[in-house]
Amino acid sequence: RADCPYYAKAELLADYLQKNLPDFRIHKITQHPDVWEEWLKDLCKKNRWSHNTSPIIWRELLDRGGKGLLLGGYNEFLEHAQLYYDVTSSMTTELMKRVAEENLGTHIERELEKESLKGLVNPLQVWITSASSLACYHLIPILTSGEVFGPQMEISINLFDNKHTEEILISHKQEAEDLASPYLQSVSICTQAEEAFHGAHVIIILDDHVDKEIYSLEDCIRSRASLCQLYGSLIEKNAHKFARIIVGGKTFVNLKTALLMKYAPTFACNIIAVALGVEGQAKAALARKLKITPSCIKDVIIWGNISGNNYVDLKQAKVYRYESAIWGPPHYSRPVLSLLFDREWLNREFVASLKTLTATGRQFGGMLAAHSVATTLKYWCHGSPPGETVSLGVLSEGQFGIPKGIVFSMPVKFENGTWVVLTDLKNTEISQQAMIRMASDLIQEKLVALGELANFQPYQSEVAAPQNGLTSKKELAGYKRVPLLQTPLMILTDKAVILNLTPLTKLVLNFP
Repeated sequence: RADCPYYAKAELLADYLQKNLPDFRIHKITQHPDVWEEWLKDLCKKNRWSHNTSPIIWRELLDRGGKGLLLGGYNEFLEHAQLYYDVTSSMTTELMKRVAEENLGTHIERELEKESLKGLVNPLQVWITSASSLACYHLIPILTSGEVFGPQMEISINLFDNKHTEEILISHKQEAEDLASPYLQSVSICTQAEEAFHGAHVIIILDDHVDKEIYSLEDCIRSRASLCQLYGSLIEKNAHKFARIIVGGKTFVNLKTALLMKYAPTFACNIIAVALGVEGQAKAALARKLKITPSCIKDVIIWGNISGNNYVDLKQAKVYRYESAIWGPPHYSRPVLSLLFDREWLNREFVASLKTLTATGRQFGGMLAAHSVATTLKYWCHGSPPGETVSLGVLSEGQFGIPKGIVFSMPVKFENGTWVVLTDLKNTEISQQAMIRMASDLIQEKLVALGELANFQPYQSEVAAPQNGLTSKKELAGYKRVPLLQTPLMILTDKAVILNLTPLTKLVLNFP
């Protein structure tokens, strides 16, 4: 105990022994009087000792290992020193008390210094919404690996979700602590909305829970608006002024991003939507066809609605390390479209499979969602690979003829802690019909969410937009509207392809 006079006398004797004996080492542990008894109890329980006074002194044979050998208290230590080293202490009682007061003062000063130093180590505050989700479970180990924010950055993870998910959050917290990551300073749980996003440097918005039955697409859209309004007000009130907000998941990603920009206007320039998941799905489908690994395919661009009606652009896509008669160094690449000779597969099966994945969310579970968010954050912090194009949902300023004011996935590169839209890419023109089709859905989603439009009406056109720029207008002719569906559906037949453009809706593409 820091104010114990007998500790002061034993300390003086131990200092003398260490100074005069070459192989004698001492280690001093002081505890504040308020915590001394609890500390002593835990120590004795751990080592199976029986001792209840101050000080407690034990001996450890450093060259042999094993647990320490309890000597006892002050009297036992004096007997040990007298017996083994013929040394004793002659400190007076008055001096013992004076030294004990100094010890207590020194202990308090050291503790205050530790607290002040701890305050200087300001970890990155990372908040994750819907933290009971599978995506969050897969995301935590990636964030704590040191690869996303860098090996010099410590982080604190804050798991935010509803009260009824508290048991799952506790489980996530315990597993995160069990990782024993040197980059993870702390993990906390938040189930009170008013406390969310305090001091947040990074906010990750995952798919939210739906607690009530929703019978229409319009109700589903409006439910996102109320939640984003809540999140936006909390971000404005509690988050760090330079906070980065990243929206991921598989439902209404563009819409949620746009709504957060509206309700958290201070942070609008720092809110982005993750499109790497859809990009990864496209690369994997192409890789299976070409019989290569997906990592060999670069520069696939996702345009439009990340979780709805989008356009997969392969005009810039390249393949590296492709086994063929033509071989080159690691930086050598070939256009994807020059290697895909099965245009029937590209125009039909490839398009249909990606539409199915987008509409149903299948294969966009926890692992893909987590990896997409983490990779986008990594690029945001450290830059994307040089010369590589990345798809990202950002607020349109009229680039590529995209209407202003909507969140639209487009090609970017990350550098210097921000992103730049690649408006100088060659051969990136999108047909007017495709642009109108994608923009119309995004505009209507936003209007329905804000209560300015009663019903969502999918865009109708006489000409369907090709998915990859290869199909002619003649080959895809005759959009027609069909009734609203209650469940996602995709059917491939000889005469028609039924594609989901948004949840609960479908369009039929009739072929001649």
